[in-house]
Amino acid sequence: MSIEAELKARVRNPERVRDLLQRHAREEVSTYSDTYFDTAGRELTRDGRELRVRAVDSGGVASTVLTYKSPSVDEGSGSKPETETTVADADALRAILNGLGFEVLIAFEKHCMNYRFTVADRPLLATLVQVPELAGTYLEIESIVTSDAEIAPALETIRAVFSELGIEHEDETTETYTEAVSAIRSA
Repeated sequence: MSIEAELKARVRNPERVRDLLQRHAREEVSTYSDTYFDTAGRELTRDGRELRVRAVDSGGVASTVLTYKSPSVDEGSGSKPETETTVADADALRAILNGLGFEVLIAFEKHCMNYRFTVADRPLLATLVQVPELAGTYLEIESIVTSDAEIAPALETIRAVFSELGIEHEDETTETYTEAVSAIRSA
């Protein structure tokens, strides 16, 4: 089982954070086209689970990832066990899910700058995120762990990087992009 130990925060000074992240790693610019699916009765959402098809464009190189996320195992961060696999065709996968009775819950785009580096022997993925429908820039930092016992140490490492980048605890958020985009669209 893989668990995505992750923290997300609003970024007050995106240019400064970007400059500091570039000291850790080479920047990889990507656009994610995320489509979230659920049952007609919204059982996945109600249970805190997610089913997502992500089409990724990284400098003209396209890939598609199917992700299933279980309910959160750490309420303070929202960290969730997840299972992912790469698939060849996003459109075919969406059609299969629709054919199986899943409905599109929400779809939106994320513009991302990714940085992969290691701190304290822990591989991290830091991502600066802009969602066109949302104001501001977000920072997500994640580390994949294999047990519940590894979550707290991983989050401690991530918080140390947040601190180095000038991200304060009050900037952290557990609001998901799906919640934020849904709120904007329903307003």
